[in-house]
Amino acid sequence: MEKVPMTAEGHSAMLDEIKHLKSVERPRIIRLIEEARSHGDLSENAEYHAAKEQQGWTEARVAELEDKISRADVIDITRLSGETVTFGAKVTLVDEETDDQNSYQIVGEFEADVKKGKISISSPIARAIIGKRKGDSVEVATPGGGKSYEIVKVQWR
Repeated sequence: MEKVPMTAEGHSAMLDEIKHLKSVERPRIIRLIEEARSHGDLSENAEYHAAKEQQGWTEARVAELEDKISRADVIDITRLSGETVTFGAKVTLVDEETDDQNSYQIVGEFEADVKKGKISISSPIARAIIGKRKGDSVEVATPGGGKSYEIVKVQWR
């Protein structure tokens, strides 16, 4: 089983979601199933089928999260520092063509969320900037063609 790097924050969020699914969602769905069963004929009972579908989704999500947790190599990024971009670093990049500026934190693939500024360590941008320093320029292969970025800031949370 291959270990996957994960921040302590991402690990904690997954544990919280598992706890919520097991302690809140499971009991709620069980009540829905019991209520739907009390209405009689299950073959044409839409409430029953909807509740069973929710139950299946919830159990699949719990299994998925538990699998991810079991493969996690939790890295405490509060103990990391330096000027070189590595896992956990928050990096500010400037597009050398448009001067657009974006900040990303490099995280594990299970916790990546571009909308929150978290990119997977296996993403093209992260692979291009790992090992680089402030002031370095990098080329990133994107579906729309190559892009050039300058690293303007490397920081740690």
